[in-house]
Amino acid sequence: MPEYMPMTSPDRLGRPTFDVVVVGAASRDIAADDPRGWRLGGGVTYSALTTARLGLRTAALIGLDDVAADADELELLRASAVEIRPHRLEQGPVFENIERPEGRLQIAHSPSDPVPPEAVPHGWATTSAWILAPVAAELPDGWASLPTTEAIVAVGWQGLLRSLTAGEEVRHVAPGPTRVIKRADLVGVSRDDLGPGTELAELCRALRPGATLAVTQGRSGGVVLEAGPDGPVRIRHYPATASGPVVDATGAGDVFLAALAAARAVPQLVGGRIGQGFDLLLAAAAASLVLEAHGLHGVPDRDAVRRRMAEALERARATRA
Repeated sequence: MPEYMPMTSPDRLGRPTFDVVVVGAASRDIAADDPRGWRLGGGVTYSALTTARLGLRTAALIGLDDVAADADELELLRASAVEIRPHRLEQGPVFENIERPEGRLQIAHSPSDPVPPEAVPHGWATTSAWILAPVAAELPDGWASLPTTEAIVAVGWQGLLRSLTAGEEVRHVAPGPTRVIKRADLVGVSRDDLGPGTELAELCRALRPGATLAVTQGRSGGVVLEAGPDGPVRIRHYPATASGPVVDATGAGDVFLAALAAARAVPQLVGGRIGQGFDLLLAAAAASLVLEAHGLHGVPDRDAVRRRMAEALERARATRA
């Protein structure tokens, strides 16, 4: 994996300070083995830490309730040079994730207040790449109009497909063509967050033509589709990258999407080899590593991702030999 160095700081001409802005609410995920009884999570934290550790200058607007605002994990982001702008939530999302052979069961302990587009600092508006990373449908449609028309926008769709009532199982909302999804250049979603009868062609019709849809399927890898006006015009399956023993599956989809978005925003991360699938290899390698530790502590740095990519390529060569 070639070396990528982030761009220098902006000059007086006002060029953007960051390579990517990530937005969403941080969740508290119930964890019996943590002294607090929870860990900080949510797509915004996993995504921001991923892009920062891959070398992108990252800013994050993070919705935080009073309890999450003091989370130790925020120091992991700051130590990786993420510029954090907290947005106070009266009510922040709290989940209990129960892993089962037939898939994850999520119990909502608290829904989330919205995170409004008006909370974005003025100086971030011209950033050329955005990751909208909702976890509890907290990003309203107004977010579709905030990035510039030239910006690359990635969206974690699964976070828009959840209806939360405190004390009840999370209900899945049928996917549809919302303004945020229509604005996206890259959309990620887990198969676990889609109904069993959901057709990939129907999902593509909710996207704008030319957008990319990545559907992750855990150890089975996943499928990436290019949307056309009447369904997918190109489909590619990708394998999962082998990992060590799974310690915590939370955040793997968020890390996958963030790494894929990072490669699309800064193709130098993979030597410009997007057409050869190295963006997917980067994303799968990063996602495989986050499984091997608890919470945000599993988010890998660039060197670890490089090594995992090299291992995957060597296994692929050995298989073909």
